[in-house]
Amino acid sequence: MCSQPPKEIDDREMVAEHLRLVSLIPPTTQALGISGGEPTLLGADLFRIIAACKEHLPVTRLHMLSNGRRFADREYAAGLAKLNHPDFMVGIPLYADVASHHDFVVQAHDAFDQTMVGFHNLARYNVRIEVRVVVHKQTYERLPRLAEFIYRNVPFVEHVAFMGLEMMGYTKTNLKTLWIDPVDYQDSLEQAVSGLALRGMNVSIYNHQLCLLRRPLWRFARKSISDFKNIYLEMCQECAVLEECGGLFKSSEQIHSQHIHALSTADLTRPGFG
Repeated sequence: MCSQPPKEIDDREMVAEHLRLVSLIPPTTQALGISGGEPTLLGADLFRIIAACKEHLPVTRLHMLSNGRRFADREYAAGLAKLNHPDFMVGIPLYADVASHHDFVVQAHDAFDQTMVGFHNLARYNVRIEVRVVVHKQTYERLPRLAEFIYRNVPFVEHVAFMGLEMMGYTKTNLKTLWIDPVDYQDSLEQAVSGLALRGMNVSIYNHQLCLLRRPLWRFARKSISDFKNIYLEMCQECAVLEECGGLFKSSEQIHSQHIHALSTADLTRPGFG
């Protein structure tokens, strides 16, 4: 389900280009993301990029997406922490509370165990962490159990995000295995989100349309889709909560829930709505 599948090329020469680009970014930039592929495959070169961001962009929030497995190496986790970036967070996916389920989703043996060690090594060195859970047919049933697992095993994470599926990369080729209408997993999603929130954890829902979410979940929904990927359907233009709704990925224009609809002001005031 990776939206940016790996390519069989050696692109390490891009490190120098990234270092050059960092020096050109305005120092007033609010936030910068590091993604991939897997950034930690760069080894020590990743640290050079983060150090450059610290030097040239001292007030810029830095968020990095990683599968977390490289941080099972305690020295590598310590190396990241030693950079002492003032506002850095790493977002790491966790897809199940059971190793075999997580490993199936990421298609890598021992990934769950390595990721869990990575979580604890990063926490040992006070690196800020976000957990990301992409919700699809292979993950939705165990969401309440996963939420319980997160609370009991990685309570130190700063944020937990439950994310809608992006129709890119491997998702397209595995659509029958992955696609489920968000309306059909509302029970599991609500149990997971409300369970973490009641325990004081910071939790959000990304990449979901408000008309598909139960009303109690609206306060957790974020406008999370990057502007260059973001669209609204024609029917959405008359929706009373258009400005608050995050819309859809452009890649979902042809494949999306058939339950998406415009909400009226009357809908919002109707007793029992949501």
